[in-house]
Amino acid sequence: MQPQTAAPELSESELLQVRRHKLDELQKRGVAAFGGKFEVSHDPGALKAEFTEGIDVRVAGRVLSRRVMGKATFFDVGDISGRIQCYLSKSDVGDEGYALFNDLMDIGDFVGVVGQTFVTKKGERSIHVKELTPLSKALRPLPDKWHGVTDKEIKYRQRYLDLISNDRSRELFVIRSQMIAEIRRYLQERAFLEVETPMMQDVPGGAAARPFETHFNALDQKMYLRIAPELYLKRLLVGGFNRVFELNRNFRNEGLSRRHNPEFTMLEAYWAYADFEQMADLVEGMICHLAEKFCGGLVIQHHDEEGNVTKTIDLSRPWKRAPYRELVKAAAGEDWFTLSKEAKVERAQSLGVHEIHAGDEHHELDQKAFEKLVEEKSFNPTFVTHVPKELVPLAKQNTADDSVVDVYELIINGQEISPGYSELNDPIVQRERLEHQAGEETQKIDEEFILALEHGMPPAGGIGIGIDRLIMMLTGAESIRDVVLFPQLKRKEA
Repeated sequence: MQPQTAAPELSESELLQVRRHKLDELQKRGVAAFGGKFEVSHDPGALKAEFTEGIDVRVAGRVLSRRVMGKATFFDVGDISGRIQCYLSKSDVGDEGYALFNDLMDIGDFVGVVGQTFVTKKGERSIHVKELTPLSKALRPLPDKWHGVTDKEIKYRQRYLDLISNDRSRELFVIRSQMIAEIRRYLQERAFLEVETPMMQDVPGGAAARPFETHFNALDQKMYLRIAPELYLKRLLVGGFNRVFELNRNFRNEGLSRRHNPEFTMLEAYWAYADFEQMADLVEGMICHLAEKFCGGLVIQHHDEEGNVTKTIDLSRPWKRAPYRELVKAAAGEDWFTLSKEAKVERAQSLGVHEIHAGDEHHELDQKAFEKLVEEKSFNPTFVTHVPKELVPLAKQNTADDSVVDVYELIINGQEISPGYSELNDPIVQRERLEHQAGEETQKIDEEFILALEHGMPPAGGIGIGIDRLIMMLTGAESIRDVVLFPQLKRKEA
């Protein structure tokens, strides 16, 4: 669906004046330039894809190109479904109707056409227009038809222009929607119940992240946009819901980057009487199912703008599973976990890990080494298991080694896609972990959650999946902004 450019010899202000003048002319003639209801029988792309010659149709969409040939005009009408050619003849709509379309309507205007399908001599599937109805006047021109939206600022801030001019963007967001629907179906077929939990919470829990703050006037108390739904979903396990999931937005008041947007889509699911190994099996099966359904197989290739392959990700099963400490030792040295903090800092810097500080604890240095030396370099899927307990306060301690918890972190494409836990259900240990995490800020402990645990929560497995990152990996998008319809941007100055 590529739009045609307006006359290049006119400046933008002149183009706007021309379109305003055409609007005035339409209104003087009693034509509703911003019309109303129009009965539609087919979408443009669907009609072309499943074409039947000789049927009566009613199609609406945006005018995307126009070729005037004397007493006949060919133009394309399209929307997100695709486009179809229309044939307009002066003999069918009369002199006035023909002139109105060619003289007062522009590329970008919405029209409704009534006609009959036919195939041109060149084999083009088309509509022979019998009636044409203006539906909405576009007062600004569309992007250049050959280059589309190339300015990243415009692409993200005015996403509608990107969707009009960029086939790849439209396809990506359609696939995103279909993938999310398939994730829901996949879980529901396995008896998981979709639920909704509060977006606004009085204690931000379930993750270590900085929340967005707001104020609830009716209660005169500070509230937070949630950083995770975890503690509420676990309350449902207490209440007897054995398999639940939520697929919705989380909010974290942190940085903007190629991989981070402060508002993001997250799946969390909990399964009573399961453990982290079963949750890993569930995630592995789900992601492979999505790849086979939407990507044509388990080998995913990423391409640059010229179509060259830049990266290949192999999702073939079974996926690698390896303990956290073994991976860190392989990357940072077999003696890593025996080193002093000073020696770890020196070793880390020599290996290119520079985001370290003198006050970092051992587990913080371990994690920074892991992120730089293991995570960023892992492209094929790896379940990193048995993570140090300091990093995951909501997971169950391993029975054989009390320094680690029964957890996996799934890494694909150099970033974490999904964590999964054997969930901690001991309220006494849970309080100790949360108090240690909170330090002196004890108000950050969710006492209502502890109260729920004291009523008894079954052993369970839990997962989170960053949907935006998952779709980046499966589609080859290089920035999270390419898979979020309206990413967060700095306010544009007037």
